[in-house]
Amino acid sequence: MFRVIELQNGKIEVHEGSERVGPPPPGVTRWIDLRDQDDAQLELLRSRFDLHPLAIEDCAHLDQRPKLEEYRDHIFLVTQGFSCPGERVRELNMHELHTFLGERCMITVHTGDIAALDRAWRRVSGDARPLERGVDFVYYLIADGIVDDIFPLLDRIADELEEIEDAVLASPKHKDLGRIFELKHHLVQMRKVLSPQRDVLGVLAKRGDARVSERTALYLRDVYDHLVRINESIESNRDLLGNALEAYLSAVAQRTNEIMKHLTIMSAVFLPLAFIVGFFGQNFDNLPGAKDWIHSDTLMWTMIVLCAALPIGMFSWFFRKGWL
Repeated sequence: MFRVIELQNGKIEVHEGSERVGPPPPGVTRWIDLRDQDDAQLELLRSRFDLHPLAIEDCAHLDQRPKLEEYRDHIFLVTQGFSCPGERVRELNMHELHTFLGERCMITVHTGDIAALDRAWRRVSGDARPLERGVDFVYYLIADGIVDDIFPLLDRIADELEEIEDAVLASPKHKDLGRIFELKHHLVQMRKVLSPQRDVLGVLAKRGDARVSERTALYLRDVYDHLVRINESIESNRDLLGNALEAYLSAVAQRTNEIMKHLTIMSAVFLPLAFIVGFFGQNFDNLPGAKDWIHSDTLMWTMIVLCAALPIGMFSWFFRKGWL
């Protein structure tokens, strides 16, 4: 679906449909937004704007990495962002925006809703000032919104990371290990996208292109700075996740060692008892030095006393050694 915002003589007009999809006439600034594109709509853009077939092919398959490509009369930009449907970061939804940026015309192509783009659309459709500053400034509004929406996600990941650390130190569970790897996967996914996007915004802000005014370049440098901070935060959270993983493995190993220690102590306690019971349970009648020993009350009481005294003595010895 096409929708168009035009600025002419200081007034904003909003249209839908493909009637005004084309290069703007003199004195008109135009933003064309295409959502859920199909081949026919992309071919319409290519024919009316003489766009490069490679750029149109990229728009048909929204699986590109962030990049900047320069053509004869426009810049082609791929910008990506993330959103999370729930309170906890269980699943990340990636949003990809393709932008053709000319002198008085901007074309955005995307699938589904992009919150930052919708906010910019509402602002521009109700206020002529952003579009009066140029379509490059409108692109800044969208890019800045996409980047700023990532900060709350990182805050939520940091909060969950603190909870995992507390849980691991208190009582490590197998689900904590699964959550650690899940968050690590999310951070790797964000890093793969936002690291090249930082470079793209840095180049766009510094390259001195005529389609990006120096005034807008200052704002784009601010977006670049935000991306630098985001990438630093991602790296810090990855290090903290690594520490949490080490703490989990250490806690599990410590608990295993404690279990093995207790089992070893119990085995050591029952070993002499097994010897005593086995000795007095021998199947023969004569014992040198003890006549009729099978019916001896003294030997019976000796065995009972040993069976009671040996565990007590061994536990006392273990306690003095600091093994308990």
